[in-house]
This record gives sequence, C-alpha cells and structure tokens, in this order.
Amino acid sequence: MTTVTRAYVSRLAGLPVFDPNGDRVGRVRDVVVALRVGTATPRVLGLVVEVVARRRIFVPMGRVTSVDPGAVVLGSGTLNLKRFEQRRGETLVLGELLDRTVTIRESGRPGTVVDAGMEQTRTGEWQITRLAVQEPGRIGRRGQLHQLAWDEVSGLALPETGQGAETLIATYRELNAADLAHALQDLPIKRRHEVAEALDDQRLADVLGELPEAEQITILGTLEEARAADVLEEMDPDDAADLLSELSNVDRNRLLELMEPGEAEPVRQLLQYTEDTAGGLMTSEPVILTPDATIAEALARVREPELTPALASQVYVCRPPSATPTGRYLGLAHIQRLLREPPSTLVSGVLDDLEPLQPGTPLAEVTHYFATYNLVAAPVVDEQGRLVGAVSVDDVLDHLLPEDWRERARRG
Repeated sequence: MTTVTRAYVSRLAGLPVFDPNGDRVGRVRDVVVALRVGTATPRVLGLVVEVVARRRIFVPMGRVTSVDPGAVVLGSGTLNLKRFEQRRGETLVLGELLDRTVTIRESGRPGTVVDAGMEQTRTGEWQITRLAVQEPGRIGRRGQLHQLAWDEVSGLALPETGQGAETLIATYRELNAADLAHALQDLPIKRRHEVAEALDDQRLADVLGELPEAEQITILGTLEEARAADVLEEMDPDDAADLLSELSNVDRNRLLELMEPGEAEPVRQLLQYTEDTAGGLMTSEPVILTPDATIAEALARVREPELTPALASQVYVCRPPSATPTGRYLGLAHIQRLLREPPSTLVSGVLDDLEPLQPGTPLAEVTHYFATYNLVAAPVVDEQGRLVGAVSVDDVLDHLLPEDWRERARRG
C-alpha cells in the first residue's frame, strides 16, 4: 500500500486499524481535533478507534505510522484501552464538524461542510487543511461543491445552532442499529438529538430499541409529539410497550391517542401485562397462519426481512381471525420441519403440540421452559385458547441481564 499524507475523514471512517505485527486492533470511528483561534488550521489530536465489545478508545496521532487507502497502521507500544471520553476543547470531525453551516469568504455565500481533509506537515503533525463545502442547490439539484482551504471559510469557531446531520448519517449508513446506537451515545447531547431528529422513522425506531431506557425516554422527549407517535408505530409492539410503560400515564395515553388505532391496539394489549411475565415479554406480531396454509406460504412469510431470526424460526397456526388475539390456537411448526416437507403440504399437518405459555407465566418459569425445550421462541395463549403473542429468546435475555447491560457493554 502507498502511505498518504492527506486523507479525507469520511473515507477514514470504518477503516481497519492494525498494529505493527499486522494484527487488527479495531476500526476508525472518528477523528479528534483541537480548533484554534482565528483562521489557524485545527490540529489533529488522534483517532477514536472501536475495539472489542464496541469499546471506543483514543489513539494519539503520534502512534499512527501510516494512513493507507485501505487501513491505518500503528507503531509499537501499548494502547490505552480506557474508554474514550471527549475533553473540553476537543471536537469530533464526523460527530460535530460535518453538516456545519459556514460562509465562503470569497463569495459570502453559505455552504454546508460535507467532508474534511487532514494533511501531514513536514514536522509530522496532522492538521485539518481542506474542507469540502456544498452550496445550497435549486429544487431537485445539488449545489456547487467547493474544495476550500480551512481559512477560506468562516463560522466554524462559533457556537453552532440548527446544525444538520445528513452527512454524518450518510457516514453511518452501513452501521447496524446496535452499532449506530453506540455511536449515538458517544456524541455530545446536542448533536445526538440533531442526529435522532434527522433519522427516518424506521431507522430511529430500530436504534431506540438498542438504547438504554433512559436514553430512549430522553430522545423521545426531544421529538414533536406527532413524530414521537410515528416512531412508536415503527417499533416492534413489545419494544414500544416497554418504552411507554416508563412514561407518565398522561404522556403514555397522549402518545397512544396520536398513534394509528391499528398500531396502538397491540401496544395497549401488551401494556396490560406485568413486565416480568410471558405477557410482558412477548411480541403480539409473530408469524400466524390459518390451517389451510401450505408450507410454501409459510416459508414465504418467514423470509420477510423485518422478522428477527427468533421469530422467523417457527410459525403459529390458528383458526381465524389471524391477528392477535387470534381464533383457537392449534400448534406451531418449526422452520426445520418445514424445510423437510413438500411445499404443497399443509402446515397444519406438521404441527408440534408443545404446551404453550400463559400470559401470567413468571419470568423464571419462562426461562426454564426455553431451556427445557431448547427454544428460541414460544407461543403465549390466553384462557380462551387464543394466541396472544410469542416470546423470543432475545426478550428473555433482555430481562435476565442487568438493566444497564447496554451501558456496560459500551464502556467495556
């Protein structure tokens, strides 16, 4: 590889970091700089590198021996594995500089920072010397993109209000929901809320499901009520119910009223149950089929991309109606069994008659049930014999682990 002396920060994001022996250390997640007075170029202090267990550490630029097109290589020495904590006077390039509004000095026109170029000086120090700045465009068109020196723009040293987040979100687009949730927690509070506001409803719903409850409540509280209701509609009903259960009765009922009735009803049903019971753990939207459905239909349903692996592991057969609470529950079919049978066979002919859980079954018994039958999901049936939902193993683990397990994982 060819060592470069200039690199654009958005291209560094996600690059693997290797030690001198060629062993992978982690991935670059951001660049830390120190802004200076006036038009002096910012000094690059180091990299935020994500290592095992999603822990983010600080690697000083003095430890970096080369920045290659496909990797960052470190010199010898021991890494400080203490979790990265942003200090006063430090600025995150991806987290805080991208999407900032600046003024192009020559023309006086506004623009948005979409990338930043860092360059190594003759003394070996790295500085932010270049900015990619996009002017506003006409409707349906992008504005002109400028490659400018740092001192050719103004506005970066001032407190920023109303900062957008489109470029930062584009940088994070390849992250899954759990990794994006971790990245969000590492941003300053103001920036965190700006990013949450800019995410689309489905993406924000997925991310909220991966955050600690306190963070979920805080972010939901920053949204307009109508937007908050839209996001709750995109969440899995059990996740939405868990979040709403932490709010006051007034706030909870207000948001439920703003949700579409068809989306709010399953959440209302789940809120009836105690948190540490099968009813409180379950989702009300498992894969439900009628007795005349074929195995081909069942396999098509479990291919739906929004299903978790646990919920896609089996289908539940019930008399109509097929929405929870259903007609009489008849049994379940495991995907392994479905794969061994002809596609034209009726699902009702390959059912497992495993005794279902009751909504009031306590968590300890649910855990024992999963361990006994080696399950990743289980049906929940009410006293009338109707399927009201299914408990998945990830929901059981969420309640068995300490409340702050996500925060502990982030701290490492």
